[in-house]
Amino acid sequence: MEPILREHFLRTSAYTNAGLYRDYFQSLPDEPKELGDLISHQIVHRVTLREGNTNANADLRYGDMNRFPWHRHRCDDDIFLTAPAIAAELFRLDGRGFVPDRAVENKLILTCRYVSVLVCAIYKAKGIPCRSRAGFAPYFWPGVSADHWINQVWSEADGRWITFDADGLYDGLSLPVHQYDMQDDEFDWAAKTWLAIRRGTESGTRFVYADGKGTCSLKAAVRCLFYDFHALMNNEISYAFQPCYTDGKFERLTEAQLSELDSLAQLMLSPDENFYALHRLWETERKFRILNSPLVGDTDNAALNSDEHHIARSVR
Repeated sequence: MEPILREHFLRTSAYTNAGLYRDYFQSLPDEPKELGDLISHQIVHRVTLREGNTNANADLRYGDMNRFPWHRHRCDDDIFLTAPAIAAELFRLDGRGFVPDRAVENKLILTCRYVSVLVCAIYKAKGIPCRSRAGFAPYFWPGVSADHWINQVWSEADGRWITFDADGLYDGLSLPVHQYDMQDDEFDWAAKTWLAIRRGTESGTRFVYADGKGTCSLKAAVRCLFYDFHALMNNEISYAFQPCYTDGKFERLTEAQLSELDSLAQLMLSPDENFYALHRLWETERKFRILNSPLVGDTDNAALNSDEHHIARSVR
């Protein structure tokens, strides 16, 4: 790995900075499967909680959901955006920390982005390059590829990225993929998906964004494209954040704007080889970075889009 890439993927964000948990994270397992199994025993996916002791949890492999407190949040994604926040709450609920026998009532209800951020923070604390990746997983349900976050950790011994999925899967659950060393074609990468739909080699209907609104095809792919781009730049934004100019306005995008996204996706097909070009876009293309959020709308961001505004303020 080039030194500049190593330095970049060791750098932390507001989400992955271990803070006071650095020493603890360093004590956790190095091997992806061992670490993934351990993390999986600290969390419950919100779908598993909703379905209770049925479907994937019919054998109670994730614990008796009837024991989960009725008054607890049904989705801790809403609260614990960062790795140290996740760790702090796990320690609050069980002072032993990350333990394989954590009781159901002391687990967090987290989804894939949050697991990915935690994994990233742990490896970065260890001095091992790691990155979150967003795209679509075709291995959960037949005929559907659902939006999903995973991780890539750098193997010095192999001289390559190891791609793995640590999101709440354990106790012998069988998946049609190599979960802890996934092959490139076992995950539907955001950039590849976007380009396939744009070029007409995929209809897009099987690529689904789990927002409960049936969002699929390019509208689903554009969200994951920006999640993945931001994650590659060490800014692992949560589901609520998207660039202002696309958020809720996809139908208004011009062909020129769609072509810009094609160019971004083309670079993201090979993010290491195209790192300098991607980083240049990150530093110069404001519309890719200025985000809406639940508390910030277009009018709040309008001034940030204007160089004239900054000049006017400096003159005053």
